[in-house]
Amino acid sequence: MQAIYDEGAPPPCPAPFNLAAHVLAPAASLPEKVALAVIGPHGAERWSYARLEAAVRGLAAGLAQMGLAPGSRVLLRLGNGVEFPIGFLGAIAAGLVPVPTSALLTIPEITKLAAEIEPAVILAGPGIALPADCAAPVLDLDAQRALHDCAPAGYALGDPDRPAYVVYTSGTSGNPRGVIHAHRAVWARRMMWEGWYGLTPEDRLLHAGAFNWTYTLGTGLLDPWSIGATALIPAPGVRPAQLPLLLKRFDATIFAAAPGVYRQMLRDYPHLVLPRLRHGLSAGEKMPEATRAAWAETTGTFVYEALGMSECSTFVSGSPARPAPLPSSGYPQPGRRVAVLGPDLEPVQRGQPGQLAVSRRDPGLMLGYLKAEAETAARFHGEWFLTGDMVEMAEDGAITYLGRDDDMLNAGGVRVSPLEVERALMEHPAIHEVAATEIAIRADTTIIAAFYTGEALSEDQLAAFAAERLARYKQPRLYVHMDELPKNPNGKLNRRQIRASYEAGHGPA
Repeated sequence: MQAIYDEGAPPPCPAPFNLAAHVLAPAASLPEKVALAVIGPHGAERWSYARLEAAVRGLAAGLAQMGLAPGSRVLLRLGNGVEFPIGFLGAIAAGLVPVPTSALLTIPEITKLAAEIEPAVILAGPGIALPADCAAPVLDLDAQRALHDCAPAGYALGDPDRPAYVVYTSGTSGNPRGVIHAHRAVWARRMMWEGWYGLTPEDRLLHAGAFNWTYTLGTGLLDPWSIGATALIPAPGVRPAQLPLLLKRFDATIFAAAPGVYRQMLRDYPHLVLPRLRHGLSAGEKMPEATRAAWAETTGTFVYEALGMSECSTFVSGSPARPAPLPSSGYPQPGRRVAVLGPDLEPVQRGQPGQLAVSRRDPGLMLGYLKAEAETAARFHGEWFLTGDMVEMAEDGAITYLGRDDDMLNAGGVRVSPLEVERALMEHPAIHEVAATEIAIRADTTIIAAFYTGEALSEDQLAAFAAERLARYKQPRLYVHMDELPKNPNGKLNRRQIRASYEAGHGPA
């Protein structure tokens, strides 16, 4: 049997449509219900559905009064406060295109992105780097909050296929790529409600990630609101060691995080008592079986894993209704059409390895990369979007992840291009060559490492140099000086050989 999975297409997205209107539709029937609680050890900031929608539509009205053209881009430079989702949905409600970006980006990094984004306005939070030499007006938190009280604007309805927002992901070329998503992307996420979450309106979902990450933005905010549930978000500064207390105190029923957060919590709390928790969700990187088993033994709950990417969010998963047969990640969600392709880009037989591909029909699939038409075209072949993930499909359709077909790095669930790290370090005058790769330091933990030639430098010197040019999650945690770096017959860096040689002598504990 061919490795194609298709149990029927999802219902079409209604038209006309606005993503923000869909997400906040429960405000009409549940105006006083808590939509969002930003929680910390000393309390919570709570927002009802009515209050949240009023702020979103007020900001939309304020942005409209600025005379911004439909489809203009709005750069979000905000932290994990309520202003982030209000800014994101407010821009979409007004017919604009928000571009969320990591608050950890340095001035050089965000300056480079802003030159490509060409924002019409910037929504900024305190202490977050802003682009240099950018003419766009900047609205600080006070200015944004003032707009929340504007008379609410109507939702700008239109074609569900028009651009709604842009999220950035690390491109294999070393240049971060803006992924353009349509308004219909949020409609596609309905396939996750049963296919992954087992989500109900009564749930209280706590997500431990940063808002700019598509995993947090969708799973932690947009999906709970679309169904009328409550989103719980840790306040800025909350540490993983504090999450068990917050899960218990605020009656979380579903917990979502990257595998590394689960590991940290288990190390800090070997005896977790979470009486209201129904189950956990994990995405971003493969969860080690030891972590999954330890969580189940400690909490009595299962973790359901998902496989996806910024270009299509998560589309393969286990769920309470259909758990994944280990070691697979799960099944394509109902409504998805996926295939496993061989080197000739034709479907292989089930049980054979190949590249995971998603059908163009998927309503969650991106429109393309911002200002990168050639790179967009290269990711498609006929019907299929090529993910770059190597997998195997079992006879029953279960998908087992085998790794990437490139050298992309994984930093706590966020993909990072080795070329971006190498390019930044090559600016140091004492470095001749550098190779960035992912190194296992423990059976369940990997870090980004930089191997370099030239003058031997102290780790402190290199760390300080990297900190000026790379966001924290992109910075290597290990620096290794070498006399020369191994290359393949074509003269290209052989990162896999570097990794294998280092791990052979410094194997994971």
